[in-house]
Amino acid sequence: MSIADLPRGGVTIEGMQGLTKSEIRTLRRLDTPLKIQKFLDALDYNHADTTYSPRNVLRYRRAHCLEGAAFAAAALRLSGRPPLILDLEAVQDTDHVLAVFQEGGAWGSIGRSNFSGLRYRPPVYRSLRELALSYFTDYVNFRGDRTLRTFSRPVNLARFDRLQWMSCEKDIWFIAEYLCEIPHTRLLTPRQERELTRVDKRDLAAAMYGMSHK
Repeated sequence: MSIADLPRGGVTIEGMQGLTKSEIRTLRRLDTPLKIQKFLDALDYNHADTTYSPRNVLRYRRAHCLEGAAFAAAALRLSGRPPLILDLEAVQDTDHVLAVFQEGGAWGSIGRSNFSGLRYRPPVYRSLRELALSYFTDYVNFRGDRTLRTFSRPVNLARFDRLQWMSCEKDIWFIAEYLCEIPHTRLLTPRQERELTRVDKRDLAAAMYGMSHK
């Protein structure tokens, strides 16, 4: 799959969705995926049961994974890329949402997470499956179980423009609900899942390095 196969959300007046000049300037300064990632890394982690729009991420300066992915997608859009996100689904754990992008035919991702290894990936992965699998080792719960199981197709957030997902004052739960409804692709066979072992204490400590607590 390439970006050419996906619907594009162009940066039109409608696409700006009522963002202020200041908000647009901030998003446009984040004109590379790595700049977006560094901006997200500098925010406080959001432990609240919210789904902030990109506007509210800028306002409150905090975000969790879905909020961070939507923010990153908005910044990607203003730099001329499609605003794509992808859902990673887990068992006995929470899902994780990423913003994804392509360069030179390879996939990379931007992520906001309380676990150190579930963030940025450079655009070196030949397929979305490869990209999703790159998160497998770091995707653990507090018991050290390896919990990642499936991944979704890329979702172009332009489909939610009529709901003003970039500048909405209310929570954008409609994105989370949509991700729960779409098909996901399995990463492991049933036998592979049965034979999984827990990570050791060092790997678990590394995954939790720098974790923010309530």
